[in-house]
Amino acid sequence: MPSTLVSRNVTVAGHRTSMRLEPAMWDALVEVCRRERWNMHQICTSIDANRSESSLTAALRVFIMDYFRAAATEDGHVRAGHGLAAAQRPIEAFAAAAAARAGGTRVAGGNGVARISVP
Repeated sequence: MPSTLVSRNVTVAGHRTSMRLEPAMWDALVEVCRRERWNMHQICTSIDANRSESSLTAALRVFIMDYFRAAATEDGHVRAGHGLAAAQRPIEAFAAAAAARAGGTRVAGGNGVARISVP
């Protein structure tokens, strides 16, 4: 099975290097960069200078998880409609609410998995 990792070049402390991460991790890193107004090279350099994990990619994955974990609060989960708030309502209601927020309609998939269709 082919790898799902995506390779990208970054400059860490002035040196070009290649990193392989999952597409979702790259997307999360781009989001962190946008929120913090740093570029990817600055964030990777900072993580590299302070890492204790065995590799830069491992340290980056931990950083991304810690970043979003620190940002996740119970209030935020309630506003997003998941976490403890979602435990009290069925998944179908959650999917319908998500579709409504996205401006689309809820469509049940043939395999029983809910999909959201956005016009």
